[in-house]
Amino acid sequence: MNGLKRRRELKHAITKADCHLLRKNLQHFMRLDPHGLDRKYLIRSVHFDNFDDKILRQKTEGFYHRDKFRARLYDLDTDFINLEKKSKRNNLTYKQKCRLSAREYERIRSGDIHWMSGDSRDILRDLYVQITLFQIKPTIVVDYERDVFIYEYGNVRVTFDSNVKTGYRGTDFLNPELIMVDALDPDRVILEIKFDVFIPDIIQKFGMPFLN
Repeated sequence: MNGLKRRRELKHAITKADCHLLRKNLQHFMRLDPHGLDRKYLIRSVHFDNFDDKILRQKTEGFYHRDKFRARLYDLDTDFINLEKKSKRNNLTYKQKCRLSAREYERIRSGDIHWMSGDSRDILRDLYVQITLFQIKPTIVVDYERDVFIYEYGNVRVTFDSNVKTGYRGTDFLNPELIMVDALDPDRVILEIKFDVFIPDIIQKFGMPFLN
């Protein structure tokens, strides 16, 4: 992880009522992310795992040293796809990403991976090793709507993810008509707080009781 930027992340499931109150408080001292429709955007990710759910099990069992791969697009725009490698080392999170074309994703999904071993992008070569050693592949598609509050001191991002849906085992990530179903109680929102070193006192005050 040498040379990579590290962050801390806190994640909580809250109700829509709690979300509404928090957003009202945060808007007084944090700025909204200007991207997306009405400052919200749809995120679609496809996660890689194997037949034994190796990566999911490492997460649920609390492994302090783990890596996961996903492809991600925004507002269903298949012209801009990121391949991401997210790593956990103790309680710190590291993220690397590179651009991926729709054709490259389909090649990976179909099992055509030999070209990846000599690719100039480090993450693609890392993914090739994981596919070869552990037979990971695209396994599940997840959609959600995200709105983001940004606080520049401490490089803090507070995100609210709602309407979380899954395509189960369908991996047709690029298909805007992919059938998705609710993955969470519709009244639940995922609150995530991401920061470099510290959470400013003002955010801790208005983030209670989640940060206490």
